Amino acid sequence: MTDLAGITASALDADPREQEKVTEKRHSPLSGFWRTPKSRAGLIILAFFILLAILGPIVAPFDPNALSDDLLQPPSWTHPFGTTQTGQDVFSQFLVGARSVMIVGTVAGTIATLISLVVGINAALFPGIADELLSALANIFLVIPALPLIILIAGFIPNGGGWITVALVISVTAWAWGSRVIRAQTLSLRNRDFVQAARATGKSTTSLIMFEIFPNLVPIIAGSFVGTVNFAILSQVSLSFIGIGSSNDWNWGTILFWAQGQQALAQGAWWWFVPPGLAIAVLGMGLTLITLGIDEFVNPKLRSGGIDRKVLRRAGMRSRVGYTPVMTDGASRES
Repeated sequence: MTDLAGITASALDADPREQEKVTEKRHSPLSGFWRTPKSRAGLIILAFFILLAILGPIVAPFDPNALSDDLLQPPSWTHPFGTTQTGQDVFSQFLVGARSVMIVGTVAGTIATLISLVVGINAALFPGIADELLSALANIFLVIPALPLIILIAGFIPNGGGWITVALVISVTAWAWGSRVIRAQTLSLRNRDFVQAARATGKSTTSLIMFEIFPNLVPIIAGSFVGTVNFAILSQVSLSFIGIGSSNDWNWGTILFWAQGQQALAQGAWWWFVPPGLAIAVLGMGLTLITLGIDEFVNPKLRSGGIDRKVLRRAGMRSRVGYTPVMTDGASRES
């Protein structure tokens, strides 16, 4: 009977070129991340929406605010996503709104990630009063419901204050979770041998953070950033859907707001709310797949799982949970 590790090693030893190929892939971080199906699917979806945000307002066939005599028309060659009750082209509103969604998500995710990075690292490296104050601040924002707080703050700003204000408000409420994760990981890293060795050589705290701790936080920071972007997009769409913000700043939430206000569902105008709703779902799925891909990439057990499965398939064996694959006399069976 041969265990899984033995089978993997035997399969690799039998083909040196295969072993070299697998080893090379294991030592290439970017290729390993791209090789993960979840990461690849998520990045392709994200790239599509980034392209849509860049080119959407340029290729929009009509002014999203322009009225026409084509009232509540279903999809056609002239209006691919149909028209609203006042004759506005839904396809143009969809294309123009994509840029606002992506900009607010990116800006809010960047600001929130920077805040969480500063708070988390400083709380971990400066124990005592600084750690207590920063941890208490993060805990306060963690227990406060984010979306009601965003609605409260945005409600006091005339017309929502534009996309910059919306992004700032979302970022203020979205950093706490990331800071707790970064603080925990930094606490683990600061006692590692390589950090203690660097400290013993007289390196400053800034040098320790930049060259010893920060590189090991990159996967966690990337995962936190993607998750925050997802939260920011959903928050912006939610705010626009409930009517907080300027109705002239088009995004997918604004389209849903007008569709709900004009009772598009009751009138059978499915083309008014299905495209933006579907886009929000697909974009959220893409960002979630990227987060899962990062998790699989940074976890050695999950990362090596894909390689082991491929080796087993080449050996003519199936990988099943709860079973130990064995090989006897050139045939494969599972016990």
